[in-house]
Amino acid sequence: MNRKQFILLVIVGLLVGGAGYYLSQKDSSSWKSGGGAMGQKVVSDFPVNDVARVTIKNDKAELSLVKTNEVWTVGERSFYPANFGDIKEFLSKVWELKAVQSEEIGETQLSRLELVEPGKGAGSGTMVEFRNKEGKMLRSLILGKKHMKKGGAASPFGGGGGDEGWPDGRWVKVLGEAKSKDASLVTESFSQIEPKPEQWLNKDFFKVEKLKSIAVTHLDATNSWSLSRAAESSEMILAEAKDGEKLDSSKVYSHANAFSSASFNDVLMSDAKPEVTGLDKATTVKIETFEQFSYTIKVGKGSGEDAFHLAFTVGGNFPKEREPGKDEKKEDVEKLEKEFKEKFEKNQEKLAKEKELEKWIFLVSKWTVEPVQKVRKDLMAEKKDEAKEGAKDATKAAGNDDEKLPEPKLNLNN
Repeated sequence: MNRKQFILLVIVGLLVGGAGYYLSQKDSSSWKSGGGAMGQKVVSDFPVNDVARVTIKNDKAELSLVKTNEVWTVGERSFYPANFGDIKEFLSKVWELKAVQSEEIGETQLSRLELVEPGKGAGSGTMVEFRNKEGKMLRSLILGKKHMKKGGAASPFGGGGGDEGWPDGRWVKVLGEAKSKDASLVTESFSQIEPKPEQWLNKDFFKVEKLKSIAVTHLDATNSWSLSRAAESSEMILAEAKDGEKLDSSKVYSHANAFSSASFNDVLMSDAKPEVTGLDKATTVKIETFEQFSYTIKVGKGSGEDAFHLAFTVGGNFPKEREPGKDEKKEDVEKLEKEFKEKFEKNQEKLAKEKELEKWIFLVSKWTVEPVQKVRKDLMAEKKDEAKEGAKDATKAAGNDDEKLPEPKLNLNN
């Protein structure tokens, strides 16, 4: 590299570095339009370990997350278990929350930043209250207007882009503290902090593994059907097949995995009425597995475009003692006994967890119950139209018997 090339390279580096610095300053300039308090904690001395109740409220709804017997629950869903991971993450963020900007604002300016308390006029935000197990208020704050990141690029999380941008922060006001007149801008958008009970539920659900048989009973008995297989690798077989019935293996392929990845959208109050759920006139599904689990599932009415009511019970009949194999070696006994014990304990734990869900009614997605909503004829291979097939065969036979006309001989002589 000669001297001229070296100087040119240095100039290019300076230009690139200068451009990068300019862009970074431009990108962060929107955070520096106000006062100081950079890096200061927003919620001082937050007793995060004492929190036993979180209330989230806006103008439209209110939600209570309550710690009951050391388990977080959703009050508006008959105290169904909540997603502890989401609550823990939220509490941690509040405890760590630091300001990137702070402004002292008066009562008349609160609506501009959407920091008015819910129910007290326009420009209201989302109020969050933290209480201990005795009900004493620990801290309360209002989540206000979101700070929007400007620019043409789309959000990596699928939002905005263009002139509107996407949320990369939020204005927060802490109530009841010495600096309660201050509004702080933080780098957390808290987009998921809303009083929507279904968003806070623990979505762990029952899971059917190694299905052995599945029997579906419809209200119209002629639509009912039952499938089973001799081994996990075997194809499903139709029980009590009638004359002319032939199972289409491609149509029942997914039935071997029915409810293997079941999920739910929401839970109902425990006193939901049958006329609402339709579970008094439900489709009944009975499943047996190779692991000796048994499930009775009831599928009721639809709710909206993509949800159905569902309730279930589960049982298990696991052998407590292992049957020795025919050619079992003595040196393998200890290992096999250990594996058997671990499997037994795992099955017992799974059974206990799933039985805890029996008292609830769930709203599940359409795809979860779609396989068991099929009626008997939907599982069969399509019957050929014998009359049409006979006509085709007759035509083909007639065509083969036709005499071929002799090809004309060309006389090329003049």
